[in-house]
Amino acid sequence: MASIFSKIIAGEIPCYKIAENEHFLAFLDVFPLREGHVLVVAKKEVDKLFDLDDQTLAEWLVFAKPVAKAIEKAFSCNRCGLSVIGLEVPHAHMHLLPINSSDDLNFTNPKMKLSAEQLKEVQEKIVNAMG
Repeated sequence: MASIFSKIIAGEIPCYKIAENEHFLAFLDVFPLREGHVLVVAKKEVDKLFDLDDQTLAEWLVFAKPVAKAIEKAFSCNRCGLSVIGLEVPHAHMHLLPINSSDDLNFTNPKMKLSAEQLKEVQEKIVNAMG
């Protein structure tokens, strides 16, 4: 059965797209820990990050780099944090978040509930910061 991320990649479920190429897709987490929380997924449906081949794994970080830089430009933060947990969706993915401390990467914290308008504003801020 296809993961929710595979359905987003296939266009069956809409998303707030940040960036895309033939191998990866970056989009907003609709239940973010912080404004600017982006998911970066491999289009190839693989459950665990380290089950990806070496080339895909390396290209994934290169793809995520301009997204992370844009998050840092778009939001007041010390840096863009990266987390790979992979327990909620069995499809390799990374989380990019604007953070000021390691507590900002605590996934047990309550998730935000942003309106569609707020999510669109966040999307535009990041996309515009990418240039």
